[in-house]
Amino acid sequence: MSKIRTGIIGLGIIGSGRLEEYCDFHKENPDDIEVKAICDIDEKKLNELGDKFNIPKENRYTHIGKMLKEADINTVDICLHNNMHAPVAIAAMEAGMDVYGEKPMAGSYADALSMYETMQKTGKKLHVQIWSLYSNDTKAAKRFIDNGDLGRIYHMRSYGFRRRGRPYVDGYGSKEFDNTKTAGGGALFDMGVYHIAQLLFLTGLPELERVSGATYQELEMDEKRRRESDFNVEELGVGFAKFKGGLTMDIIEAWAIHASPFMSSMIAGSKGGITLSPFKYHTFANNLEVNMDADLDSMEFFDHTVYAETNSLHDSSAKHWVNALLGKVELMPSAKIALHTQLLQEGIYLSQKLGREVTAEEIKASSKSLALDIPNL
Repeated sequence: MSKIRTGIIGLGIIGSGRLEEYCDFHKENPDDIEVKAICDIDEKKLNELGDKFNIPKENRYTHIGKMLKEADINTVDICLHNNMHAPVAIAAMEAGMDVYGEKPMAGSYADALSMYETMQKTGKKLHVQIWSLYSNDTKAAKRFIDNGDLGRIYHMRSYGFRRRGRPYVDGYGSKEFDNTKTAGGGALFDMGVYHIAQLLFLTGLPELERVSGATYQELEMDEKRRRESDFNVEELGVGFAKFKGGLTMDIIEAWAIHASPFMSSMIAGSKGGITLSPFKYHTFANNLEVNMDADLDSMEFFDHTVYAETNSLHDSSAKHWVNALLGKVELMPSAKIALHTQLLQEGIYLSQKLGREVTAEEIKASSKSLALDIPNL
């Protein structure tokens, strides 16, 4: 692609931040990228941001379908609620545009699969924002794993902790995060995606076989905000997954819980192990138990000086997306990673519903579309 002409759909916290990020890219490299259109149903917000970032009035839209049909764009960035991801992404790809979307990939595995199949059918690019894939912890862990320092990897632990951080009912974020109609799920979809996807990526996307798990909504909350948000998703999700070849993963993801912070996500191997945050490498040496710190700041410095030509292309999800569109780097298979993650997450929900362990085939067969209807898309 010679020049990226992008349109941003949804100008909430994420979308407005992405708009600023793209405009910064444009200032640095005006011949590479330009924001050509923005879209939001809130006309006041649309015009405030349009004025701030010099988006012409004729390129400001309140209707998604109209923007996809009329705007001079070849990519879109979808910053909408989970159950709107699939219909908009599919319409955009079918209209010939490459698509960058937010996590989770969609509000259900069925919808995520439809997005993935549309990507394959149309030949367009589909990228999912999963910031943890670009973190220094992930980069360091991958170097140890690729070098064989862990030996045979046999277990992973996916941990995410908030003491009291449920969207809207705990004072921040919007109520659309809190119900299955718009979000599809709670803590597992919102934050668990980062931790689970990180581990699946580092271990080469192992094939899921079985999942068991449970979800909870037990802590008190403001009743007025509960009613306003129709809060019906999990504040805590736990699970245990089994993969082909014997690899396992245990999962705990909390939006809110009466507990001290959990230990970090980790990976255990026959020769060594990794704690992801703060990063440590664990092994035996000379009959000693070695727990080794690593200077990730130094790694980042070298990645942006001596090895900047290749490593700077993976600084962030958005920067990686831009560089991939410009042909400077192969696009990370984030859509495939997100799809595998969604299958595991939905398996926890199904296990909770059925009260037993479920197979990957059962998860796929039971998954239904939760996509919202968007008129005249």
